[in-house]
Amino acid sequence: MSKTAFIGFGEVNTPIDVIVKKCTDAEKELKNRGLDLVSVYPVTDDYEEKDIAKALDSLKGKEFDSLVIAIAGWIPTHAVVKITEQYKHLPMVLWGLCGWKEDDRIVTTADQAGTTAIRKTFADLGYKFKYVYDIIGLPSRADKVVSFVKAASAAKSLRSAKVGMAGYRDMNLYGTLCDGSSLKRVVGTEIETFEMLEMKQRYDKITDAEKKEVIDNVMSKWNFLKPAKEEGKMMAAGYYLAVKQLIEERKYEAISLKDVDGMKKLIGFPPAPIFMLLSDCAGVSTIPENDCLGNVTQLMVKHLTGQCGFYLEFYEFFEDSVLAGVPDYVPAEVTEGETTVIPAAFGELSEGILNVSKVKTGELTMSRLVMIDGKYYMHLIKGEGKRAPKWEECGWTQPAPQLPGLEIFMDDVEKFAQNVMCQHYIITYGDNREVIKDLCTILDIGIIE
Repeated sequence: MSKTAFIGFGEVNTPIDVIVKKCTDAEKELKNRGLDLVSVYPVTDDYEEKDIAKALDSLKGKEFDSLVIAIAGWIPTHAVVKITEQYKHLPMVLWGLCGWKEDDRIVTTADQAGTTAIRKTFADLGYKFKYVYDIIGLPSRADKVVSFVKAASAAKSLRSAKVGMAGYRDMNLYGTLCDGSSLKRVVGTEIETFEMLEMKQRYDKITDAEKKEVIDNVMSKWNFLKPAKEEGKMMAAGYYLAVKQLIEERKYEAISLKDVDGMKKLIGFPPAPIFMLLSDCAGVSTIPENDCLGNVTQLMVKHLTGQCGFYLEFYEFFEDSVLAGVPDYVPAEVTEGETTVIPAAFGELSEGILNVSKVKTGELTMSRLVMIDGKYYMHLIKGEGKRAPKWEECGWTQPAPQLPGLEIFMDDVEKFAQNVMCQHYIITYGDNREVIKDLCTILDIGIIE
């Protein structure tokens, strides 16, 4: 649960009961949306600054990730800054409440006189903040406040998040690389690499009984369109358990494995079912091919939305849509119906267990963290995922499997194509652009739309 300090302000000459009621109503809006608040109000500009001292004393020693500065009426800027300067390292929301109507007239406590006096000052002082104002006669904009508060909590938790990366730079790709120092500075997330040898050594110690337990309890529930070799199921279960050990020991929240030049080339086993088990049973975000920033994007959206943030890659562009799919797996969280798999081989690769599940349709957000000329950006696109037409990737044994995918409709395919940053984009359901933008504001990450 997001924890924030809620501080309500109003001018000393405004009726105190009015300020208290407005702050109480605003506080209730936030609590109803799940926020855990440390509340202090009303704070006025009394001459002896007793309210300011009382507020600072009330906040002292309390833990919170952000501040909500609720302006319930006119307040001289100094009264606000004397509190916020003590917490300038934390993200803030400057929330202007509003007046009301009585019969044919508007009654105001000059809320936006207060916020418009403060907004530039906050910017000049270098605060990370979002400005929100309510409008008479319309619902509270508390959702916008909550979005930024959630982003502040995500920014904090990402600083201690870790990604586990087996190997590095699969297929010698460029777009999946990252700069560890700048990533640590901006986002805070750590990418730790471990050798495939370590994974293999752990695999060799997994017993057949342990592997069979995974097969019986999890894989037996998958819908196999035709029988898979027992050897393949045992390998999938064994490597899942080996990687799971590393995840639990090192507290990884996301994982990537060297795929084409690693699992497939060196071990002879396509890792799709391993990724499925890691996502569905170990609860980590997964992406293949050592996609560093793909993993980090997944963690960003997962900390914001609670969704796994699955990956899709692009196969075809159309006039008003793109065909996005995967050649291996999708998490159970985003499948429509049961997890469906089939044993299949691609080109010279040995037979693997391929996921051919249907992907849920609906409104979605595509995200990709990227670095351009030393600065991080987030590419964001809202789309509508619809059932993909029948399609196959040339090279699979016939009859070719129908791979998981969506036809994603968007406003401007050409603009997207000219800005596309990688073959992998991270998908979440719903329009999550605002909360992602809020996180990017806090982290100084630019936005490309």
